[in-house]
Amino acid sequence: MDSAVCAALAARDYEAYAVHFSYGQRTEQRELRSAGEVASYFGFKQFLPLRIDIFRQIGGSALTDASIPVPQAPEHEAIGESIPVTYVPFRNAHFLSAAVSWAEVLGATRVFIGAVEQDSSGYPDCRPAYYEAFQRVIQMGTRDGDIEVLTPLIHMRKSEIIRLGLELSAPFHLTWSCYSGETVACGVCDSCALRLRAFREAGVEDPIPYA
Repeated sequence: MDSAVCAALAARDYEAYAVHFSYGQRTEQRELRSAGEVASYFGFKQFLPLRIDIFRQIGGSALTDASIPVPQAPEHEAIGESIPVTYVPFRNAHFLSAAVSWAEVLGATRVFIGAVEQDSSGYPDCRPAYYEAFQRVIQMGTRDGDIEVLTPLIHMRKSEIIRLGLELSAPFHLTWSCYSGETVACGVCDSCALRLRAFREAGVEDPIPYA
């Protein structure tokens, strides 16, 4: 959902390219389909699907390790109070590294990522300080050092992201957020709970199917 709003911003302001990562997540095929449809919807110049196999081998996350069940959103604790088992260790560093590599090849100077700190699951690689640090790595480790990582949603609440997406005609009906379901969303994982609450707060109906 957040990535789709980022895609809308990128398509509005730039000649945009899209990259998607299959990293062994439970809803890998459903997310890949959504990403391709969103990229097509906005007329991106190219859609690049990449596969990262290390997370499935490393394990340690309910998203990539079948032996760890995806938990339901907590009833008596705010989501994000502690780092959940759905955290994939240092995942966004791998995403950013690949995206920056492609940006160098394309001659692109902007990389959008839909990281959100507010109303999130509390992942450490979704904090502003993380992206500030990664920006320094890019400056030191790339040929020209001029690629900028943009996190336009990072300080927004989920309901604000939905309202912005509606203004930008983001195709929420093509998006997928569920951690476990690929035909219908489960409605009870952290990601579904945050998404449903955001649509409710924004006063609009979530267009995807739920169990």
